[in-house]
Amino acid sequence: MGEQIGSVIPRSGGGFVAGMTDGVALFGADGREELRISIEAEDALARMNDAKCDPAGRLFTGTMTHDHRRSALYRVDSDHSVSTMLTGIGISNGLGWNLAATKMYYIDTPTMRVDVFDYDRDTGDLGNRRSLIEVDETRGFPDGMTVDAEGCLWVAFWGGGCVRRFGADGQLIRTVQLPATQITSCAFGGPDLDRLFVTSATSGLSMQERADQPLAGGLFEIDPGCRGLASTPFAG
Repeated sequence: MGEQIGSVIPRSGGGFVAGMTDGVALFGADGREELRISIEAEDALARMNDAKCDPAGRLFTGTMTHDHRRSALYRVDSDHSVSTMLTGIGISNGLGWNLAATKMYYIDTPTMRVDVFDYDRDTGDLGNRRSLIEVDETRGFPDGMTVDAEGCLWVAFWGGGCVRRFGADGQLIRTVQLPATQITSCAFGGPDLDRLFVTSATSGLSMQERADQPLAGGLFEIDPGCRGLASTPFAG
């Protein structure tokens, strides 16, 4: 690809949309880039980070800068128009929606919180932001996230070496430890969506820590004891 990729999400008509360094790129089923939608292209330190489609197929995609000085969250509609949803973000990360599609969950990693918004499926608008989960930084930083078929949140913890499952009320249900500290995100997969795939990184590890964590940077598969939800493809 020749540049960093923050996310890859299928398109409803085939192909995929990817978060790149200067915006999001639409690729056809043949793997060829069809369109580049510019987002923060003028900022050399910025790149696209975590992204996910809402239940209506709109793309919510956030940015981050290498010095973590500022980020934002954007919405890309099926007509490829871009709306700024949030500004003043530290690192835009995990996204998810409740089963009734009335709430959106969101992680701005430096805040050490998982926030929840009221969400309008018809318009894709957000409102009434409030904190759902408060995290002690000694337990790691909240990063990527997914929602299971029971409406619970699975959150990856950078520096925490685990994924944690929380109820829709924000209460901790389960912690799954992993053989790497820099856990980045998680997603359900498999024919029955009953496997949780967890990504990790080597960034930020010393040479000794890398030696102590030979599986760091690997992709892990765990039995979550529940099923996930099929991801929504991008409608554009």
